[in-house]
Amino acid sequence: MVVANNTNLILIPARMQATRLPGKPMKDIAGEPMIVHVWRRACEADCGPVVVATDDQSIADAIYKVGGEAVLTRSDHPSGSDRICEALHKYDPEKRFNTIINLQGDLPVLDPEVVRQCAALLENEDVDISTLAAEIVDESEKTNPNVVKMVGTEIEQHHHRALYFTRATAPHGDGPHYHHIGIYGYKRASLEAFIKLPPSKLELREKLEQLRALEAGMRIDVAIVKTHPLGVDTQEDLDKARALLQSS
Repeated sequence: MVVANNTNLILIPARMQATRLPGKPMKDIAGEPMIVHVWRRACEADCGPVVVATDDQSIADAIYKVGGEAVLTRSDHPSGSDRICEALHKYDPEKRFNTIINLQGDLPVLDPEVVRQCAALLENEDVDISTLAAEIVDESEKTNPNVVKMVGTEIEQHHHRALYFTRATAPHGDGPHYHHIGIYGYKRASLEAFIKLPPSKLELREKLEQLRALEAGMRIDVAIVKTHPLGVDTQEDLDKARALLQSS
């Protein structure tokens, strides 16, 4: 499916205050900061301009150094969604971009194709938010509360409409389980509406922000991709990313 490049904007929120791996956007991988690798993968997706949204000048400077664009945001945002909304308004006050991809800044070995898949779902005018999931193949992940599961109804092959997200093992019974991948696409109006909503009861209970959108009646569609991309949250993850990118 061809994605219209003139409507999509990719925003990458990045901040230095990670709990488990402080300063991780600037961690060196194959001679460049991690955030630069994520920026490169996003550019390779060829879905539209790529902008890093950060509250740290060193992150912005790293992106400027490689010819990229960055927007400085406030440091007190409660979530990445709030950060990208501020960045959107600063970068695009003329409202040129109708769809926004929120790409996490800790995915240095991301396959650019999954960004295109996330963006493509937003071509449907009925979809408010798009995201990704991959089938769980490791049995231990099915019961791991740190692995968020997507429960959805299949619209067509590799395309679901989300019904719920949970840390529990769901749904019950035989059949596949899906590991949610925290990459989101938003219609601009949906993003602006979402950040104005108060945290919902299920969101607070499960500690999953996307439940706020479902409880508010927003439609979230999900592309089922082949594998869950490596996210860098720990030193072990960083070592894996370094090994992968050094060998590529």
